[in-house]
Amino acid sequence: MDLRICHLYPDLLNLYGDRGNLMALVNRARWRGIDVRVDEIDLGDALPAGAHDFYFIGGGEDRQQVFAAADLRGPKREALAQAVERGAVVLAVCGGYQLLGHYYRPAEGDDLIGIGLLDITTEHPGPQTRRLIGNIVIRSNLPGGQTLVGFENHGGRTRLGATARPLGTVLTGFGNNGKDKGEGAVSGTVVGTYLHGPLLPKNPALTDYLLGMALRPRYGEVSLQTLDDRLELAAHAAALTRATSPA
Repeated sequence: MDLRICHLYPDLLNLYGDRGNLMALVNRARWRGIDVRVDEIDLGDALPAGAHDFYFIGGGEDRQQVFAAADLRGPKREALAQAVERGAVVLAVCGGYQLLGHYYRPAEGDDLIGIGLLDITTEHPGPQTRRLIGNIVIRSNLPGGQTLVGFENHGGRTRLGATARPLGTVLTGFGNNGKDKGEGAVSGTVVGTYLHGPLLPKNPALTDYLLGMALRPRYGEVSLQTLDDRLELAAHAAALTRATSPA
């Protein structure tokens, strides 16, 4: 088997070690004998139709999101929509998550129109409003109901529409908007979240779930070999302890 990954805007959108998500995905695939190719696609680059099984978009500040939003609304928008229809996985973190929705309204400036892969909208309440920052723990709504750990730092408040469901329920932290206890959004094979950390190295079960989902369109249901996850689970446990310990 082989896995074809597309990393969108690797330098423009790469806050809080988001590139580590791809490192975890690549390594967990290769440790199982799966060949992996990663293509980095930047502003203005063509996005080949049907060339990838997994797409990743990281986080960035508002200024970087302006450039990414304009680029995504070009030919890449249709290419991503077609990929999702074929069953490709899209994982987007923080700023990338916001751009998968209908729009992001920043504290200052014009709305950034998204590409609508997720039925969400995001609005920043204003420059005087506190950011939602800190360690976060959620109970995932994905199969298995794993506990996911990470770190969030965002000013935007995201709300889900009728066709998106939360990635999980907040146990510790703020989540999408600090009010409804939802975190992230899922629609089919599209997953968005505010969890940095990076997310995947500390949550190996989620990594394997996404890996299996990305392989499914070409290989059917895949039984992934069990790995020695002692280090990953120790990192997960340490992050969980930090998030839930009294300040």
